[in-house]
Amino acid sequence: MPTKKLSIIQKMYDFIQWYVPLLNKLPRQHKFALGERIVTLLYEILEQLIAAKYAREKLALLQGINVRLEVLRYQTRLLYDFRLIAVNRYEFAAQATHDIGVELGGWIRQQSGRGAGQ
Repeated sequence: MPTKKLSIIQKMYDFIQWYVPLLNKLPRQHKFALGERIVTLLYEILEQLIAAKYAREKLALLQGINVRLEVLRYQTRLLYDFRLIAVNRYEFAAQATHDIGVELGGWIRQQSGRGAGQ
């Protein structure tokens, strides 16, 4: 599954490139609370994906990333609900997190199967 791992990392990287400039434009009251939390979370997810790529025991890392991705979904939804991002940007972010989640789910299933087979 090497191409999937690289693909998910590239998707996350591209998502960060799209998302961080948007978050940097948030109003001050939200930029330093919700905005910074999202930026930190984005970087953590990318770091953990890279760590999982090289880890011997991947499953626990991947499951942790899955939780972080779900938190990211809710934080993004808060941006929309607070009317800090337009609907088209929210839809793009939702689709991007969905696509990353689909690949992550496949990677988790693959790793779960390895553990069961051993």
